[in-house]
Amino acid sequence: METIAVQDRLFPTMTCFGCGPANERGLRLKSFVDGGCVVATFTPWPEHDNGIGYLNGGIIATLLDCHSAAAVMNEASVQGWHSLDGALLPFVTAGIDVRYVRPSPLDLPVELRATIVESVEAEIVCDVELRFDEKVRATGHAVWKRWRPR
Repeated sequence: METIAVQDRLFPTMTCFGCGPANERGLRLKSFVDGGCVVATFTPWPEHDNGIGYLNGGIIATLLDCHSAAAVMNEASVQGWHSLDGALLPFVTAGIDVRYVRPSPLDLPVELRATIVESVEAEIVCDVELRFDEKVRATGHAVWKRWRPR
């Protein structure tokens, strides 16, 4: 497994709320390449409460989107698909289908796993899941499109 987070390696000045290393008030997600997938561990904060003691669905969706970003940006880097002139990143989220399978704990670390399922220069598709206690808690199917500034 790599020792430098994808975020720190590929977009260290990004201020994204979920995965931007430069956002001091964000989630500061750190994702690592581990063989054919990208993995991360995230410990929720008390402020991420859904009101009944579990991890908020909006935070889960953000984690899935931002963790898929790490997998997609890593794939783009491996393929040599760098940002085009005027674009901050080589790809942007075009859509993510999130499914909540079971509640996620608020007070313990959760695991994230992302795999690239399709990769062409115009579009990268990534499946991502949030797990706890060896059980899938939420899944995401993310479609990322090449950012072509207009």
